[in-house]
Amino acid sequence: MSAAVELDVGGRAVRLSNPDRVYFPARGETKLDLAQYYIAVSEGIVRALRDRPCMLHRFPTGVTGEKVHQKRLPRGAPDWVETVRIHFPRWNRTADELCVQHPADVVWAVQMSTVEFHPWNSRRADVEKPDEWRIDLDPMPEASYADVRRVAHVAHEVLDELGATGWPKTSGGKGMHIYVRIPPDHGFADVRRGAHAFAREVGRRCDLVDLTWWRKDRNPASIFVDYNQNARDHTIAAAYSVRGVAEAVVSTPIRWDEIDDADPGDFTIATVPKRFAELGDLHAGIDDAVFPIDQLLEWADRDAHEGAGAPPEPEAQELD
Repeated sequence: MSAAVELDVGGRAVRLSNPDRVYFPARGETKLDLAQYYIAVSEGIVRALRDRPCMLHRFPTGVTGEKVHQKRLPRGAPDWVETVRIHFPRWNRTADELCVQHPADVVWAVQMSTVEFHPWNSRRADVEKPDEWRIDLDPMPEASYADVRRVAHVAHEVLDELGATGWPKTSGGKGMHIYVRIPPDHGFADVRRGAHAFAREVGRRCDLVDLTWWRKDRNPASIFVDYNQNARDHTIAAAYSVRGVAEAVVSTPIRWDEIDDADPGDFTIATVPKRFAELGDLHAGIDDAVFPIDQLLEWADRDAHEGAGAPPEPEAQELD
């Protein structure tokens, strides 16, 4: 293995061991390439992660090897890396999770073999009150990305009618995510209930949507509008997070007018830095577009009055 290198990340020194280790075999991209990617998009990734408890997806030998889902901060962190303590009632235990404040925090996590960053939709000021509503368009095995695009346009239409600003991004996989900033004045249960009501409204307008609870029972050519991503301790890859696949694909913010033409596979650690340098962070205005979810909760109450049952609670994610 090659000798360690020291990177200057926003005025902080971060040591990177084994910089030439190949993490992404499709194009031979290395651990150093990954670190340099996160430095190039540091403004965007820090905005996406700042003050949020963050689960790390670590790949100690590269993305074709073992994958470690880690809630607790890895040992050996510099004293400038901050954490937030989370209580997990199911196990009556706590975990100190990474709480990014600075680009060096992200690069240090890369040194600890982190590829993917999965933040909560709440912040450490009150981890029980989400400030982000997440719309996850999850295609079933026989659905196409064109189907995802079609549902995204319907979701956009409903958001516009609500007066809510949606911030889309590729998932880095076969789906799409849309984020909406909300005031942190409701708990996870209410936000999930409102998200479910929104999903039902999208389903009323688009026959591609199937909200059947069990995945095995859904139409295999449908799109699931996954409201469960708003449940406590459920996380999805952040904007600008690299995904743990050989092609080094990135979950990338896109404009609404790019939906029909943007191919998720085009956004990688090799291509996104140039796009970021040209366009900046397309989610830069998200904190200024706050949408109260009162209307969604009214929809949820209406649907319940009309006989719509509440879905079961999703299973808690394991505590490492």
